[in-house]
Amino acid sequence: MTPRAVASRTPALSLAVQYAVAAATLPTRAQVRRWVCSALGTDARVTVRFVGTREGRMLNGLYRGKDYATNVLTFVYDDVVPLTGDVVLCAPVLRREAKTLGKPLTAHCAHLVVHGMLHLQGYAHDTDRAARTMEAHETSVLEGLGVPDPYARQPAAAPGARRRA
Repeated sequence: MTPRAVASRTPALSLAVQYAVAAATLPTRAQVRRWVCSALGTDARVTVRFVGTREGRMLNGLYRGKDYATNVLTFVYDDVVPLTGDVVLCAPVLRREAKTLGKPLTAHCAHLVVHGMLHLQGYAHDTDRAARTMEAHETSVLEGLGVPDPYARQPAAAPGARRRA
């Protein structure tokens, strides 16, 4: 599937944000809407759902045959305009990854919402060329949101220096 062309008008969006886990430290609905809109190139009906490990693992097992919870899953239900689909984010995985990467949870969530939205619109990373295209678009969208490039290599720390988390 190829990425959809960007329309000259602002795409129409119907968005539901669901929290199947405690939302206290997760992004707000307004933040999620901003991220979704920034990555949207065509009309869409989307649900963004934050889940726990159990639901994340179950969905990843059922639909991808993987026996673990992953950070983001995208489900496309109707790929005609308006696109219809879900972006499912596993909150415990996102928290763990953000901590490991030494980045704010909000920035990591923004990246994965944008990543999921691009999948919904036909972007993929199953070949090197497709990955370069998708990552370049992700990076551009995230830059517009003030989120650092998630694919940039971190400079090596000076000998004896401690990496900040």
